[in-house]
Amino acid sequence: MASSGEEVSNKQVILKGYVTGFPKESDMYVRTSPIKLKLPEDESSNNAVLVKNLYLSCDPYMRGRMANRPVDDPDFSPFTPDSPIVGHGVSEIVDSRHPGFKKGDLVWGRKMGWEEYSLIKEPEKLFRIHNTDVPLSYYTGILGMPGMTAYFGFYQVCSPKKGERVYISAASGAVGQLVGQFAKLMGCYVVGSAGSKEKVELLKSKFGFDDAFNYKEEHDLVTALKRYFPEGIDIYFENVGGKMLDAVLLNMRFHGRIAACGMISQYNLQLPEGVQNLTTVVFKRIRLEGFIIFDYFDQYPKFLDFVLPYIREGKIVYVEDITEGLEHGPSALVGLFSGRNVGKQVVKVTNE
Repeated sequence: MASSGEEVSNKQVILKGYVTGFPKESDMYVRTSPIKLKLPEDESSNNAVLVKNLYLSCDPYMRGRMANRPVDDPDFSPFTPDSPIVGHGVSEIVDSRHPGFKKGDLVWGRKMGWEEYSLIKEPEKLFRIHNTDVPLSYYTGILGMPGMTAYFGFYQVCSPKKGERVYISAASGAVGQLVGQFAKLMGCYVVGSAGSKEKVELLKSKFGFDDAFNYKEEHDLVTALKRYFPEGIDIYFENVGGKMLDAVLLNMRFHGRIAACGMISQYNLQLPEGVQNLTTVVFKRIRLEGFIIFDYFDQYPKFLDFVLPYIREGKIVYVEDITEGLEHGPSALVGLFSGRNVGKQVVKVTNE
């Protein structure tokens, strides 16, 4: 690493302008700007930290921030064109004017710019990394936002019981692979869907799902789900939306629960698809609940206490798809929306 106070080049991934339809690599470009590796001695840097980014997380929600859409939650506000895109990442503190962080600390959080170095003015939202006996990249996934999403979405939103029938869409992704494993730990029957033969095999052989299918090979999703759930679905962990949600609604059991985590099939549509079978929610007494993981961040220690022993004992496994080099970040991010990644998509910023 360069010495403190030295001026270095800072490679950045810049958003050209707001995006409509499917994002393309050409919607972003790489720029290099100079940056000093020491915070300025003025009030603007009070309580700030300067970090060197090590791993950056590719997440579907980032697509929404590439569009100029009004939102109520500032955490999902649009990116600023001609500026670095921002997301979750793992970083090392280079300089600090905050009493809670010191040079050399490892942290993860959701305010990391897609760049080699980032100035963070509200480091209170960062989590210090204390457990380094696991890969640091895990803090973009199983030990970070996706892991918490799977844990709280399944255990708190879905209220599962042993023996229940659980269906997970986009099941081989960053969140789905964990929901399935959590459900198996509870003694549930678990089926997942994914978009390739390779991913379907991964669900069954690596993650221990009872069964899995390739949704692209099914011409009738309602019939497909009935084949895997002849007695219906108790819990649906929703990552896809659209036609998949419609088909699931017709296969839900009475008093079923749906955790609406994401709807990736809708993010690139200028006119989102409607849902036709919502009356099922009424007469089957289904609870459909959306959730945002930021609401649970104060419970992070509880999550770590649960998941770390399972990782160390090999009872929970995690698959990552790591792209090396920040300049390849746009390709990795865009690949999420065609299902190119296998497992959690991560960008390793440098080889250093």
